[in-house]
Amino acid sequence: MNVLETPRLSLREMTPADAGQLIAGTPGDGVRWAPGYPSPGDLRAAARLLAACADTGDPSPFGSYEIRLRTDEAVIGGMGFHGAPDEHGGVTIGYGLVESARGKGYASEALRALIRFARQQGAARVLGDADVDNVASQHVMTAAGMRLVAEDDALRYYLVDWPQAHR
Repeated sequence: MNVLETPRLSLREMTPADAGQLIAGTPGDGVRWAPGYPSPGDLRAAARLLAACADTGDPSPFGSYEIRLRTDEAVIGGMGFHGAPDEHGGVTIGYGLVESARGKGYASEALRALIRFARQQGAARVLGDADVDNVASQHVMTAAGMRLVAEDDALRYYLVDWPQAHR
């Protein structure tokens, strides 16, 4: 199991057992969920992880991660990949934090760690999107080094890439 450390956070890779407990609404032994966790997005990520495990096997290291505060190990959100790299070496990310953890730089800090990790794992690019009215999420991606590459009526699309990484 992968654990990514930042100065204030740890991103702990979710196991299938963790995903099952999340969907059941029961934290594992010794796990403390911050109020508001899990969100609907966290539940979708857990279901996606379980579906991937059933269809193609454990997607590690390109699965879902719990975002925990290092001070007390409280789970404050989730972040992860929507699957393994595509034929161009691209991975898509998603993330979310409980309300009480927003506005403190945690999402950008965690996303920078996940982007570095994706590159170390051989990804050539990381993609993400945000609703056009979700300015906070747009700021998270730009603060983590992603750049706006396209937009439509509903979404703004972000990218960070290393073309030489997947040749």
